[in-house]
Amino acid sequence: MTTSRPLRTAALAALPAAALAAVHCAPVVSTFGPLRNRTMPRLSGRGRADHVALTFDDGPDPLSTPFFLRLLDRRGVRATFFLLGSEAHRSPGVVREIAAAGHEIGVHGWRHRPLLLRGPRATYDDFARARDTVADITGTPPTLFRPPYGVMSTAAHVSARRLGLTPVLWTCWGEDWTARATPQSVHRTVTADLDGGGTILLHDSDCTSAPGAWRSALGALPRILDTCAERGYEVGPIRDHGWPGLATAPDVHPAGAGAPGSSGR
Repeated sequence: MTTSRPLRTAALAALPAAALAAVHCAPVVSTFGPLRNRTMPRLSGRGRADHVALTFDDGPDPLSTPFFLRLLDRRGVRATFFLLGSEAHRSPGVVREIAAAGHEIGVHGWRHRPLLLRGPRATYDDFARARDTVADITGTPPTLFRPPYGVMSTAAHVSARRLGLTPVLWTCWGEDWTARATPQSVHRTVTADLDGGGTILLHDSDCTSAPGAWRSALGALPRILDTCAERGYEVGPIRDHGWPGLATAPDVHPAGAGAPGSSGR
């Protein structure tokens, strides 16, 4: 009896922490693509049925990103680039090239680290730093956000809302980050799940991928665009995806204003 009472006390004391952890991690269910695509169309990047949103993650990269920009320019296509704040800070000239070419810019966080390992304050600071860095370079605050690895947390949802950022994932990807990826495999993987209103995820940088993996995405891109045209889909950025209110940046808190408390750092 005397032994079990301390155990019960310890278990009861652990309940609030366990409950908070469960709440923090609950949005991770959106990582499961088939479930997300069926039940969370906005988060999945679902748009108008005759349009496909083309998106790129992990840039900018001064070596690889210009190749994508030149190809897209030749094809007359605009896309959405989700930039890492740390990479944007390192290569501001490439960020300006992306913006000058008419592409849409969102943020992918400051560094490519899992959000489940961050508390509310650290999450907010990461998003704010990335958002403000891109805004300083381009003169326009971004309004879109994509979490690293596509994994959201409750703190991420709250921070994005406070900063005027809309989270957007994807409906199909090319698995172009692996060393075994080829242009053929990327095209095949993307188009297997491609339909009208969908959002494509590719990578214009290998900073979190196998070295040189971006070449597979670049090699697949012309065939992906051709397939979209054959199926009657217009290809463009998320801002043209038929979502009201995304064309204009909303009023947002200045960095640091309205930030959540520091208890989760």
